[in-house]
Amino acid sequence: MFTIGDFARHGRVSVRMLRHYDATALLRPAHVDPASGYRYYTAAQLARLNRIIALKDLGFTLQQVRSILDAKTGAEELRGMLRLRQAELATAVTAAQARLIQVEARLRAIESEGHMPTNDIVLKHVPAVRVAELTATAASFEPTDITPVITPLYDELFQRLKAAGITPTGPGIAYYDDTPEGDGKITVHAAVQVSAPPQNDDTLHIHDLPGLHTAATIIHRGPMDTVLPTAQTLAHWIDTSGYRSAGYPREINLECPDNHNDWVTELQTPITHPKDVAADGVPPR
Repeated sequence: MFTIGDFARHGRVSVRMLRHYDATALLRPAHVDPASGYRYYTAAQLARLNRIIALKDLGFTLQQVRSILDAKTGAEELRGMLRLRQAELATAVTAAQARLIQVEARLRAIESEGHMPTNDIVLKHVPAVRVAELTATAASFEPTDITPVITPLYDELFQRLKAAGITPTGPGIAYYDDTPEGDGKITVHAAVQVSAPPQNDDTLHIHDLPGLHTAATIIHRGPMDTVLPTAQTLAHWIDTSGYRSAGYPREINLECPDNHNDWVTELQTPITHPKDVAADGVPPR
């Protein structure tokens, strides 16, 4: 038999942890000396300890671990549970990586405060264009809410276009509106330029997207999860140049290779000048 110290060393855990497992009836010593109270363990108990540590490291609570072990879960059932936990952790890692990207984007925006380059801002008229689109609702305009909505929208849009025998004739155009309910949610439009008759049914919505009289534009390079510093550079220029934003920026997908780091996207923010706004707050047509 091993003393508690030897057993802890062989199991790569602390003595304190073994005492806690004993107190919670998760791993009892094989023998306790009645005179000294010293705990002793056998080598066979290492198997249970290993299972406890593995399940605990996978995120199961000690109560869940006890239930699994006391139910004498078979190897196949345990593998199934671990695969499920593996999938949950993979999802959590993906979410954490997306959040990390957002944190890095916020840091870059903070670091660029006060010295945002504006020489790449271009004012232009954006003509109307015919597009096919699908729409959905996002919880907010934050990239972490937009990306999970717009990505599957575009996947579905291109599948439907292919099924309809329609080939895109220009870039993708993502644009956004507040939902009519005024609840802070965003209507996401995943659109792409096409040359096809207007259509509006359960399959596709094909229509003419109105142009923008004047838009302040800037080029963003890289994935849209990192668009924040570019978008804020554009917003800073609009404010300091005496203009006002007249809506959410459109995103024109100029280049979309498999490597998202090589994406090229033009942001087009509709703008008005205060002198062009009538007393009722509506710009003249």
